[in-house]
Amino acid sequence: MFSRRAFLGLSAAALTAPAWPGFATAAAATPATFTLNLVDNSGSGTAYAYVTGTTSDNRLVLLAADGTPYYPPSPATTLTPLPVDCAIPVGSGRQVSVPRMYAARIYLVTDAKLDFFLNPGPALVHPSFLNSSDPNFGRNWSFAEFTFNDAQLFANISYVDFVGLPLGIALSTTSSGSQSVPGLPSGSASALAGELSAQGSNWSQLVQTSGGRPLRVLSAQHKADQFAGYLDGYIDQVWQKYATQPLTVDTQAVGAFTGRVAGDVLTFDNGESFTRPTTADVWSCDSGPFAIAQGASDARKAIIPRLAAALNRTTLLANANQPTGEDPAQFYRNAATNHYARIVHSKLPDNRGYAFPYDDVTPGPDFSGSVFAGDPAVLTVTVRGL
Repeated sequence: MFSRRAFLGLSAAALTAPAWPGFATAAAATPATFTLNLVDNSGSGTAYAYVTGTTSDNRLVLLAADGTPYYPPSPATTLTPLPVDCAIPVGSGRQVSVPRMYAARIYLVTDAKLDFFLNPGPALVHPSFLNSSDPNFGRNWSFAEFTFNDAQLFANISYVDFVGLPLGIALSTTSSGSQSVPGLPSGSASALAGELSAQGSNWSQLVQTSGGRPLRVLSAQHKADQFAGYLDGYIDQVWQKYATQPLTVDTQAVGAFTGRVAGDVLTFDNGESFTRPTTADVWSCDSGPFAIAQGASDARKAIIPRLAAALNRTTLLANANQPTGEDPAQFYRNAATNHYARIVHSKLPDNRGYAFPYDDVTPGPDFSGSVFAGDPAVLTVTVRGL
């Protein structure tokens, strides 16, 4: 399983990128650069792209408007405006050469440019979809993610944070074929907003509007306070079931482990144990028992994604052999489930795209929305209408 977290080296909402420990440890196998092909199908008439990431020696890098690498100096104060124009005009099509970088993003925006800022370090302050005082909050933007190192280019489109301006990606290579992820179609934010509002409860709280129409729809993890206790009934049933029968988790990497609940703690036969998660823990996949502490074993790092995925998809109660035997037709069938992820996947033409952080957990089919190759040639990112 190719992990978005492992390759990108940061969580979806992180504002700065830590070092990725697996970066640049062997002789170079990939080319020094790949071509980024930008396509504007938004119908807006104006679209810009921004490319930003971190080099192997931990320097912040962006591509300037002319496509050349730019390494910002550390500013004296926080929230210093980026001194160089890094808005790449897409126009009828634009190609730029991208050097190796990790924890990288390709931002696309229509109808206006984005404002980027620097903090001392330098650290890039990314556009915010949560802070209404951010100058980018009301603009139409989204991003794709990638890491390009000496082993391969790994890229994906992600709905882990929100659905906004729809993007699609495609990768051509020098000798290993082509891959593509079409992504959500135009108008998906409005469609998703309508279905979530019809779902009732607090799901309508995920919709952000501008000028009376949906601008973006947030993942439930960003409104976790609105869903306190939402999954309690389901999690209680899971804990009760596995107090009387075993649960097996195949890590698909370091073996399979069997667990039982005793004293309200799920403990596996390798010694790894998990307290009962809250709804917020499930939505984020990264808190409570699902937080990965420094020094965590490889087994724990592999069990956590499979437990979190099964709880987001509400299949853990029905299937005691995770993720073996998982049937995608049974995902999100429980009345209380991750309806944001359910509806996002229902809109995806090939069912591929990250709707929560561990959406790449699978018994076989790919749900993740990623493309990757050791011989990348051209990565095409297409922006569609909001």
